[in-house]
Amino acid sequence: MPATRITLDSTFIDQVKHEIKPHWGELGWVTYKRTYARWLPEKNRTENWDETVKRVIEGNINLDPRLQDLPSQDVIDELTNEAQKLFRLVYSLSATPSGRNLWISGTDYQKRNGDSLNNCWFMAIRPQAYGDSHIVPPYIDKRKEAVSMPFSFLFDQLMKGGGVGFSVVDDNINQIPQVDHQVDLSVVIDKNSKSYDASLKVGAIDKAEWEKNNSDLDNVIYYRIPDTREGWVLANARLIDLHFNDTNPDQKTKLVLDISDIRPYGAKIHGFGGTASGPMPLVEMFFDINNVINERVGQRLTAVDATDICNLIGKTVVAGNVRRSAELALGSSDNQDFIKMKQDKEKLYHHRWASNNSVAINSKFNNYGPIADGIMHNGEPGIVNLDLSRNYGRIADGYQAGIDDDVEGTNPCGEISLANGEPCNLFEVFPYIAEQQGWDLKEAFSLAARYTKRVTFSHYDWEVSRNIIQKNRRIGVSMSGIQDWLLNDLGHRVVTGFKDATDKETGAPIKKPIYDPQGIKMVDGLYHAVIAADKAYSEELGVNPSIKHTTVKPSGTVAKLAGVSEGMHFHYAGYLIQRIRFQASDPLLPALRKCGYHTEPDIYTKNTICVEFPLRAAHADSKNFASAGTVSIAEQFATQAFLQTYWSDNAVSCTVTFQANESNQIAPLLHQYRHTIKSTSLLPYYGGSLKQAPKEPINKKTYEDRVAMITGDVKEVFENQNKDQKGLELVDQSDCASGACPIK
Repeated sequence: MPATRITLDSTFIDQVKHEIKPHWGELGWVTYKRTYARWLPEKNRTENWDETVKRVIEGNINLDPRLQDLPSQDVIDELTNEAQKLFRLVYSLSATPSGRNLWISGTDYQKRNGDSLNNCWFMAIRPQAYGDSHIVPPYIDKRKEAVSMPFSFLFDQLMKGGGVGFSVVDDNINQIPQVDHQVDLSVVIDKNSKSYDASLKVGAIDKAEWEKNNSDLDNVIYYRIPDTREGWVLANARLIDLHFNDTNPDQKTKLVLDISDIRPYGAKIHGFGGTASGPMPLVEMFFDINNVINERVGQRLTAVDATDICNLIGKTVVAGNVRRSAELALGSSDNQDFIKMKQDKEKLYHHRWASNNSVAINSKFNNYGPIADGIMHNGEPGIVNLDLSRNYGRIADGYQAGIDDDVEGTNPCGEISLANGEPCNLFEVFPYIAEQQGWDLKEAFSLAARYTKRVTFSHYDWEVSRNIIQKNRRIGVSMSGIQDWLLNDLGHRVVTGFKDATDKETGAPIKKPIYDPQGIKMVDGLYHAVIAADKAYSEELGVNPSIKHTTVKPSGTVAKLAGVSEGMHFHYAGYLIQRIRFQASDPLLPALRKCGYHTEPDIYTKNTICVEFPLRAAHADSKNFASAGTVSIAEQFATQAFLQTYWSDNAVSCTVTFQANESNQIAPLLHQYRHTIKSTSLLPYYGGSLKQAPKEPINKKTYEDRVAMITGDVKEVFENQNKDQKGLELVDQSDCASGACPIK
């Protein structure tokens, strides 16, 4: 019997459109139109905002498991009412689910790929069994551990648009056996393939020629790669596993991969979207990964080797279907080879750019000098405190031994501590906007908790993920525009000053932050609203309460929709030029030019146009306003600690910016907050020093002059043109302020 389905009728939607005006930021609608509005073939245009929100909310509300089995009318009425509230909440831009949900929820792709609603994942790089998963190599039992499994998981999730954090700490890498065999790899292609000439240039050979010269196939494994995501993953798994006796019992050492069936460059990819890269990046990846492992015959792979393999996979995905491939490598804090691996500039530019790198620490760690030195030179490594992640929720709630004991790492942006195979599951509320739109914040955050809870009932492709999700039901209710909200409601920033204090363990003098008591009360009340909502809904559904509930994601593209500050971050400047890059053929460009926006060719990328948007931060003229260029490094650390203490039981994503004269404070501040901050990263503040910088601080007069040049509404002009196109998106955008996450 088909499941009962909740829908939002047109009468209700028309009523909401009449009553509510979405709170678009100054570049919100443009960002939405080129990032999350899906193509509607029956209407020959992309979605409008109400159509996107309808799709997203219906896709989520129908994940409630009670709808699968003749629900009562009370349940149907309850969920219909909730869907209507969620529609109002998101349509008004008082809150949004993650960018992944805005793009995928309610689509056929979601139904086929349950993993698709989750932004990011975590995987420990050690031999694991594939289990009852959608990808299992045919040459091994699904319960047998294989070196290839974590790399296959990472490859699969990256190709589905997710980011992956992965752990190469010593405890994991030491479980990988020594490399037993050198593999002789050949990649062949048929002359009839449209990719024939291009593939030969990167190392492939003519298939007929290879067959002519290789009549003895006794020591050969031949695999014709199907034109599917799974085919790419299985080919790479076969390559990796042939190097190890446990997964190569016949000890065959010649592998032939046939790429003849892989679609050529530029071909459309259905489902997630985008165009094919052709087989060329895949060919390069196979040879590069094989070289990494072949060089270790008779030895074990190192953390650097494993990271290189993950980076080479990420590089291949970037060249293919997904524009940005998000990876975070987590290594041991005493592994200097790992910490310094990006100092090899040749390999950095070839593939090591594909991950942000962090080190795993505990609260007893005190060797922050080398970490601070690395941060000053190249912005890495970040830190992840696994001790705090495993034994604390909110810091205010105290030590809770083993409360989250399965945690081994984090997602690429660091806001969610994760167990092996576990994803982050995000929704963010913009409290500053929600209050303006008349929402009771506790109700808004409660709706967010229920939305994310339903996502945990998706059908997940990998057994390792299904098991940990069913156990933890982890959710991540976030808030964004935090600086706007606190400054508006308190009249000043939440850190009101610092007082002299002494480190209880070392006796060293420190500056202890002073927090506004009302600010503490505000976030604490919302935290308990989320907890109560999750508890009540979990009881309704008969499942475990979520192991953790709240977070602060870095935000990025989604924050632009509503025009708020990103996550906990301070606005880049009170007034600034935000540069957004468009494909040169984008029909939005004539509308932008007609409305008076400045456009010019991008100096970095061909066939790309750079458009300048003048922006003003909320409260830019307040005497208590601070930007990323003026706020101290100490206040940023203190603000992150405030949110970790009183709001987030997961973690708080923060990229602390520092001026050159503040670099000597990095190590002392990392040490001071070792018992409070679960993860953090730092970058120097560049201002607008780069040509065509994404963000360029300007003064108020320049802003007003630029605004005066804008004479029309882009949305109205564009809709009157009626020249929308399929398959266009913004260039070089991210769902996170740090740039670590995929855009969608």
